[in-house]
Amino acid sequence: MSGKKFNEKNKLINHDKKYTLQEGIALLKQTAWAKFDETVDLAIKLGVNTTKNPSIRGAVSLPSGSGKSKKIAVITSAAGVKEAEKAGAAVAGSEDLVEKIKNGFLDFDILIASPDMMGSVGKLGKMLGPKGLMPNPKTGTVTEDVAKAVAEFKGGKVEFKMDKGGAVHMVIGKVSFAPEALARNFKTALEAISRQKPSGLKGVYIRSITLSSTMGPGIKLDTRKTLEEVE
Repeated sequence: MSGKKFNEKNKLINHDKKYTLQEGIALLKQTAWAKFDETVDLAIKLGVNTTKNPSIRGAVSLPSGSGKSKKIAVITSAAGVKEAEKAGAAVAGSEDLVEKIKNGFLDFDILIASPDMMGSVGKLGKMLGPKGLMPNPKTGTVTEDVAKAVAEFKGGKVEFKMDKGGAVHMVIGKVSFAPEALARNFKTALEAISRQKPSGLKGVYIRSITLSSTMGPGIKLDTRKTLEEVE
């Protein structure tokens, strides 16, 4: 049944055409078909040598929020634990939380750490790294102000990271968001990824831009027009 639904929605897309942002968002709403509020995914293929530039990553606060609630864990000094909890962290601790994670606790989506705890957190690299949970200064997850970081991620800040194939995937909202809200989030996300362009890169940085919902087909945007619109 799901395959039939997908194929029906896929027929609404002209795969030989590259759409404007407004057309893409309108199609996105038409092609989403699940009974739940589907997440909107932005996929950008980068013209980057992934061997020379393996770490294009960052974080950005979406002006309209992400529409997803995140479980946030914080590893900080004893003095900062209460502040982190007050800001909305699902779990916070010091060496006790490091030990808990070492023993298999991974019930969180984002891990934030204060710099003074990174010596201990670094020992968890083999567990956290493959799951994309290792704190990193580039994404704002290693910071002195853990309470502020918790509030930002609760309020719609999202991380992005280029994969081994040279693509960046990131959530920019929900299908139920107003078109204007999705457009604002899209432009903010695209600007953030554009700022990560390696200084010595020759050639095209952003090769293709695709929008999709959780269960829907991909919708290719006109890269040149979209970049001109955002700039």
